[in-house]
Amino acid sequence: MTAVIESVNTWQEATTKLNKFSTAEVLHLLGKYQMLPALIKEVVIDQAIAPISCTREEEKIAYENLAQQYQITSDDARQRWLEKNNLSAEQLDAIAIRQFKIEKFKHLTWGGDLETYFSQRKYQLDRVVYSLIRTTNIGIAQEIYFRLQAGEQSFAELAREYSQGPEAQTNGLIGPVELQTIHPGLAKILATSQPQQLLPPSQLENWIVIVRLEKLLLIQLDNSLRQRLLNERFHSWLQAQMKSQNYQIQQRKNATIKH
Repeated sequence: MTAVIESVNTWQEATTKLNKFSTAEVLHLLGKYQMLPALIKEVVIDQAIAPISCTREEEKIAYENLAQQYQITSDDARQRWLEKNNLSAEQLDAIAIRQFKIEKFKHLTWGGDLETYFSQRKYQLDRVVYSLIRTTNIGIAQEIYFRLQAGEQSFAELAREYSQGPEAQTNGLIGPVELQTIHPGLAKILATSQPQQLLPPSQLENWIVIVRLEKLLLIQLDNSLRQRLLNERFHSWLQAQMKSQNYQIQQRKNATIKH
């Protein structure tokens, strides 16, 4: 109990001290503790969602979503969570409404053309399972390729024996992985291949690679992916807004220094 009281007193003392600071002093502290970008981000978001309203039913859903997110399953659990995070019930409700408004903003702003965005991203999001052998020796690469063509040894055997990457530990097998997560040159090779097609040795930066596509797993636009794409669009927009705001702040600083 003593520890809790001391924690509350420390929080109150810090809040009282902060209230006495000027705007310039607060901004200086935010910059000092590298918290200014986070503040700018939240202000940008608040400005964007300001015109958005919620119905009573939407507010109820917002409260339920937040309770589920933080595993608040009872009034007692809610009170403990509030005390732990130094928040009032009104502040918690405001957080719930804000999160709901952010999601609503995403849907209103980008939900209408999500299929178009998906068609642009689909190639990168498709997943592949493939076999890979890499070496720095073109002669060895050609010998491996000829052995595979002749069926003298399996891909797994040759990968274990000759591949110089971590895939040697998995019989040369990699995946499933999204095409966007692998080397662009390799992704292009795999995207234009047919399953089980053995490709001749190819130069990929410092490596000579032999690749065989095992499976192509086409992505589907389900609810989970819709949310992911909405989040992508939102974060791209937010980064652009942040960059613009940071530029304006820097311009003001430079103007202040000149004067």
